[in-house]
Amino acid sequence: MTPEPSKPYQVIARKYRPQGFDEVLNQDHIKTTLRNAIEQRRIAHGYIFSGQRGTGKTTTARILARCLNCVQGPTDHPCDLCASCLEITAGGSPDVIEIDAASNRGINEMRELRENVRYQPARDRYKVFIVDEAHQITNEAFNALLKTIEEPPEWAVFILCTTESHKIPATIASRCQHFSFRSVDANDLIGRMREICVKEGVDADDEALAVIAQSGEGSVRDSLSALDQAIACCGNRLDAAAVRTLLGAFGIDAMSQVSTALAAQDGAAMLGLVDELERNGGSPQHFSRELSRYLRNLLVTKIAGKDSRLLAASPAERTEMERITAGFGEEDLTRYLQFSLDLFRDLQFSLQPRFHLELGLLKMVQAGKIISIEEALAAFGKNPPPAAAQAAPPPAATRPVPPPPPPARSFTPTPPPPRTGPSPFDADRLKKAGAPSPSYGAPAPNAAPAPAAAPANDTDWINRLHTAMTDAGLTFSADAILQANAAMVNGELIITAPKSFQLDLGREEMLNTLKKMGLPTQRFKVVFGDTKPVQRAAPVAPKEDETTERALAHPEVQRFRELFGGEVRTVRNLKEP
Repeated sequence: MTPEPSKPYQVIARKYRPQGFDEVLNQDHIKTTLRNAIEQRRIAHGYIFSGQRGTGKTTTARILARCLNCVQGPTDHPCDLCASCLEITAGGSPDVIEIDAASNRGINEMRELRENVRYQPARDRYKVFIVDEAHQITNEAFNALLKTIEEPPEWAVFILCTTESHKIPATIASRCQHFSFRSVDANDLIGRMREICVKEGVDADDEALAVIAQSGEGSVRDSLSALDQAIACCGNRLDAAAVRTLLGAFGIDAMSQVSTALAAQDGAAMLGLVDELERNGGSPQHFSRELSRYLRNLLVTKIAGKDSRLLAASPAERTEMERITAGFGEEDLTRYLQFSLDLFRDLQFSLQPRFHLELGLLKMVQAGKIISIEEALAAFGKNPPPAAAQAAPPPAATRPVPPPPPPARSFTPTPPPPRTGPSPFDADRLKKAGAPSPSYGAPAPNAAPAPAAAPANDTDWINRLHTAMTDAGLTFSADAILQANAAMVNGELIITAPKSFQLDLGREEMLNTLKKMGLPTQRFKVVFGDTKPVQRAAPVAPKEDETTERALAHPEVQRFRELFGGEVRTVRNLKEP
C-alpha cells in the first residue's frame, strides 16, 4: 500500500495571516476608517496603501475584498464560510485580481487591465484589483490607467499597495484615498509571537522573542520569518543566546563592552573589540548597525526610562541598560549615537571597513573627553590658584623656561595708498647709479612751521609717534618708528630709517599719525638709508586707574589670563551710569 504523501509545510507568516480587521496589528486608524466606510456604504473606487514592508498592506487589501464580496455584505465582519470568502482567502477568486506590478509594469499590461475592467464581475458584488508594488509601474503605464482610475465602472475597486508612495504620480494619488501604514510596536510584536508559540507548542523566553522582534524592525512578516527560522534551528525551546547566534545579533553583554570602554576612555579596548570581531568573522557593517541600535536604546532609557514602550528589550535588558546609563549624560549619548550613525553610513561604501570601524570607535572615545565651556569656567571658578603660589613662585632653576612667544602682530588689510615717491624700479636704478636713497616729505605750509604743543626733544618725538601709531592700529608702523631716529632741523622733522621699513613708514601713515597727534601742519621728511635699526624699547604705558588695577589684581581674572591668555584693554565699572 502506497503511503499518503505528507501535506506541504506552510510557513508561520502565511499560516497565521490575519483574516479579519481585529487581527491586524497597530493599524487602528485604518481599520476604523474602512469599517465606517463599509457600514455607511461610502466605498471609494481607489485606495493607496503605503508603508513599511510587512505591516499588513496586502493583507488589509484582501480583508477589504472579502468584506465587499461576502454574501452577507458588504460587512466589516465577513462570514469566512461562503464561496467568495473561501476563494479570496485561497487566492482563487475570479473577481479579486492580484497583480504583481514588479513584473507587470508596462503599458501593455495596463491596457489589458483596462480592458478587463469593462466586464462585470462573474459572481461577486465588486471586481477588486489589488496591485502590489505599484510604484514599479512606469509613467506611461500610469497614464494609460489614469482615466480608468478616475472614472471606473461602479463595480470596480482599485487598491494600490506600495512601500514608496512618493513614486506614485500625483495625478493617480489625487484620485485615490491614501492610507499610510505604520510600523508595528515591538511589544505588540512580542505579544503576537508569544501567541503563535503557544499554538505551535514552542517554549520561548521573553529575551529570545525580544531579539526576534528587534531584528524585524517593526515588520510583522520579517519577525515571523525570523521566528520560523529560530524554531527550525532550536526546536521547541528558544534560547536567547542561540537565537542571537542564528540572527547575527549582539547581546547586551557584548555591547556593554563598548559602553565600558567609552566610560573609561580606553582606546586600546576599542581596538581589541574590532580585532575580536575580525577574528570571529563578524561584519563591521552589521556591528555598526547593532551599535547604533544599542546606543539609541541607551538614549531612550536615559530620557524616557526603562519602562518606555519605545524599547524593544526584555525586562532584564531594560534593567541593565538603566544601570549603564547612570554613567552617561544625555549629551554624551546623543553625541555617541550621531557618531555611530555616521560610521554606519561611511561603512556602506568603504574599501577598508576595519580601518573605518577602528577610526569611528576611537573618535567616540575622544569625543568623551570634550567638556563644555560652561563646565570649564565652573571648574575654573571653584579652583582658584593658591595664594602662596601667587606670592612666591618657584625658583627659576626648578621650573622649565618656556621659549619666548613670537610677537603678536595683527594686520588689517587696507587698500594700498597712492604712491607719491619713486617706484621700486626707479629706486633700484638710482641706487645702481650712485644716487642718494629716495626720501619724501610734506611741503612747507604757509602757516607757522610747528605749534607750541610739539614734543620737546628727539626721544619725545619717537615716543609720541609710537603712541599715536599704536592707537591708530598701525602696528607695523609703530614697530618701525621705534627703530628709527628723529631730529628737528629748522622747524622740519627729519626721520631717518633703514630701507627695510620703507613700506611701513609711508607718506599716508605719517600724515595720519601727525594728524592724530594734533600736528597736521607739521613739516616732515623721511629718509631711508643703509643705517642699522635702533634697538629701542616701547614706551611704558601710563598707569591704570584704580578700577583697572583692582580688576587686574583679582585672583580669578589672573587665573583666567593664565589659562586663556589675551589682553585686557578696557575695564568698565558696572556701578557707574
